[in-house]
Amino acid sequence: MCSRYEAPSSERLLAGFGAAPDQPFKTALWPGYIGPFLRARGAEEAEEGESPVEALVGMFGLLPFWAKDTKLARSTYNCRSETAASKPSFRSAWAKAQHCIIPCTAFYEPDWRSGKSIPTRITRADGGLIGIAGLWERWVNPAGEVVHSYSMLTINAADHKLMRNFHKPDDEKRMVVILPNGVHQDWLRAPAEESMEFMRPYPPDRLIAEAEPAQGKA
Repeated sequence: MCSRYEAPSSERLLAGFGAAPDQPFKTALWPGYIGPFLRARGAEEAEEGESPVEALVGMFGLLPFWAKDTKLARSTYNCRSETAASKPSFRSAWAKAQHCIIPCTAFYEPDWRSGKSIPTRITRADGGLIGIAGLWERWVNPAGEVVHSYSMLTINAADHKLMRNFHKPDDEKRMVVILPNGVHQDWLRAPAEESMEFMRPYPPDRLIAEAEPAQGKA
């Protein structure tokens, strides 16, 4: 379960993905925070020379149309790809192929191999931006305002040489779905019946994990 990650700046988003949100967002993100995500721009909306993707801001933690408030985001920030089609919180977004990319520079996972949780920062080995496969949703709050939200898709990581090292020993090993650069557009425009084809592990040798320095007492 990935509950903490770092989003790139607007400048780096624009350089890496060709689009950046107009609205402000946080770069240090936890469930319920507002961060950037990318989705396909509708053909009827795209002007000549315009990026094929649009960047929006949304809540980290997917809010289905029936959500009563934003508290649900605290438990919907990750989506198990194996059950996305049937889980009430995600099945509508999955069925409608509301695919998105969640851009990040790094994400964090807890390493329990020492017997205690050590926050570990994971980045791409080449220093590039990470594009995480996700689902997005549109929710209208009680005041009538539209709130966009998103969730990171995950897969089993029991056989992944790097990601199997995280979380408690008895917990199932999971990892977010990191999209190779060459399939970003394919993912954003894929129909629902092809979604599972993208649920693949990212090569461990293309990732670097570094333990976060311990915080000394003041």
